[in-house]
Amino acid sequence: MSLDQIRADVLDRMERGERAVRFGMFGAALAELLLFVAAFRLVTWSDPLHRLVFVLAVLGYTIVVLGLFALGGHVTRVAARIVAALDRGDSPDRP
Repeated sequence: MSLDQIRADVLDRMERGERAVRFGMFGAALAELLLFVAAFRLVTWSDPLHRLVFVLAVLGYTIVVLGLFALGGHVTRVAARIVAALDRGDSPDRP
């Protein structure tokens, strides 16, 4: 198998993986939206404790979501560096 064929296979696998991740993220986002709507409807807005718990839950969850976006950006940057190295033909075996 030639080096170009190996590169093409790796890029194909990376693209398939990216599509699977995007599909999974879309499904998870849809499920989270449905859960948020359900929680929003169940809150007794006249009860201050319900409002406080709801706001704190949303704030805590927002931090987790922002962390996931940062992680996704990091992984995308690393994958782009790998693809750039493959396109240039860099190899650890070369001086």
